[in-house]
Amino acid sequence: MNAETIRLIPSEDGGLQTVLPHNIEAEAALLGALMIDNRLVEDVQLKLKPEHFFESVHGRVYEAILRLADRNMVANPVTLKPMFEADEGLKQLGGLGYLAMLTGSGAALIGARDFAQQIYDLALLRALIGVGRTMVEQAMDTSEDVDPKSQIEQAEVELYKVAEQGGESGSVKSFVQAATEAVKQAERAFNSGGHVSGITTGLDSMNAKMGGLHRSDLIILAGRPGMGKTSLATNIAFNAAQRLIRDREDGMEEGKSLGAAVAFFSLEMSADQLATRILAEQSGISSENLRMGKINKSEFRRLAQAAAELEQLPLFIDDTPGLTIAALRTRARRLKRQHKIDLVVVDYLQLLQGSGRGGDGNRVQEISEISRGLKQLAKELHVPVIALSQLSRAVEQREDKRPQLSDLRESGSIEQDADIVLFVYRGEYYIAARRPDDNDPKLAEWQAEMERAYGIAEVIVAKQRHGSTGRVPLKFEAMITKFSDLADISGYDLGGE
Repeated sequence: MNAETIRLIPSEDGGLQTVLPHNIEAEAALLGALMIDNRLVEDVQLKLKPEHFFESVHGRVYEAILRLADRNMVANPVTLKPMFEADEGLKQLGGLGYLAMLTGSGAALIGARDFAQQIYDLALLRALIGVGRTMVEQAMDTSEDVDPKSQIEQAEVELYKVAEQGGESGSVKSFVQAATEAVKQAERAFNSGGHVSGITTGLDSMNAKMGGLHRSDLIILAGRPGMGKTSLATNIAFNAAQRLIRDREDGMEEGKSLGAAVAFFSLEMSADQLATRILAEQSGISSENLRMGKINKSEFRRLAQAAAELEQLPLFIDDTPGLTIAALRTRARRLKRQHKIDLVVVDYLQLLQGSGRGGDGNRVQEISEISRGLKQLAKELHVPVIALSQLSRAVEQREDKRPQLSDLRESGSIEQDADIVLFVYRGEYYIAARRPDDNDPKLAEWQAEMERAYGIAEVIVAKQRHGSTGRVPLKFEAMITKFSDLADISGYDLGGE
C-alpha cells in the first residue's frame, strides 16, 4: 500500500492547496487490526501516538483503544460504541457502523507493525513540512526587526523536537550490553591515564525481618539524597538475579528459586552507570576509580573477570527518561512475556509521569495515579515492585534525622498503596556534616561518635502488611556502594513493634 505523497489540489477559491503526506487506508487497517487482536497494542503503543494520525477521528479511536487496553479491557467495536455515540466526526465517516467496518479484513493483522511505522513516518514528514513552512514564513516577513540568528536557533529547536519524537523506543538493554559499555568506558579511562518465603534480597537480616520480597507487593524504598537508596536497590536487584543463575546451575526446578529475573527501570541513571556500580561491587574496585580510570593492571583484570562472570545475569535495564506510568506498565508486561521477569525496580517514582488527562497540573493527583499504577502492575504481573521515592526536607529540620512516614513526598497515596515502606538512613552522613574544628574540645567526642557510626546503615521498616516494623542494621561500603549484613548487632537498638 503506497502512501499519498504531498500534492496540490484545487481549492474553493480557484487556487491550489497543499495535501500533506498521509495514508488513510493504513490508519484504518491498523485500527482494525488493533480491535481484532488487542495484544498488538503493546507493539505499537510506545512509538505511535494519537496525534500521529492524519484523520482526527482515527486518532480519537486509537486513543480510546489505548485507554481500554491499559485497563485490561477488551477494545472492539462493541466496547468502543458508547464512547463515540456523540462523535460528530465519526458520524461523517458513516457513524458507529464505521467501527465495525474497520475490522472487516483480518489480512491487516499481518502488516499491523508496518502500518504503524508508516503512519509514524508520515507524521514526521508532516511535522518537518510544518517546521519548513514556518521557517519560510518567518524568513520572508521583514515587517519587524530582522534577527536571522534567533530564527536559525528556533528552527534548530523545532527540528530537534521532531528528531526526538521517536527517542522513547528500544531502550531496554540486557546486563551484558550495559556491562560491556561500562567496561569499555573503564578501559578507555584506564588507557588514558534465612528464612525466605519470597524473592531473596541477598541480605539475611532483611530477609529475616521481611521474609524476602513477596509477589504482588509494592515496596517503597525511600531516603534523603546521599543515603544510598539507589545502591541498596541495585544490590537487591543484583542479588536476586545472581541467585536465579546459581539455582539454575544447581538444577533447581523452574519456579522454585528464591532468585528472580529483574527489570530495572532507571529514570535517573544510565544503564552503563548502573552496570559500573555492580561491577565495582563485584570486583571490589571503587566505582569512582573505575570512572576516572585510576586502576592498575591487576584491578583491570579483576574488572574484566567480574564482567565475564556476569554475562548471563538476568538483569534487564531500561534507562528511558520521562516514561509515563502507562508506558512503564506496557514495557514491564513485555519483559514478563519475553524474559519471565519476577522483580521490577523503578528508580525513582517522582520521575515517572502520569497520563496528563487531569489537565490541572495537580502533582499530588498525578503521584496518586502513579503509585496506584505501580500497585496494579505488581498485582497484574504477580511480582514484587520496588519503587524508590524521595523524602521531603522535613527530615533535615529535626534533631533525629531518621525518616518517618509523613516525610514521604506527596505521601498520602504512596503510603496507602504501599505494602511495605522502607527508609534508608546513615547516621554517619549527618555526623560527618557537623565535624568540629581541630582545636574544638568536642573533637574527641565527635571522633568517638563517628567511629561508632562509620560504615553502618539502617533500613527502617516503617510499614509492613506482613509483619512487624523496626530497624535492620547493615554494613555499607561507600567506596563500592555495597550493602551487606552486619557481623555483630548485639546491643543495637532495633526499635519497632
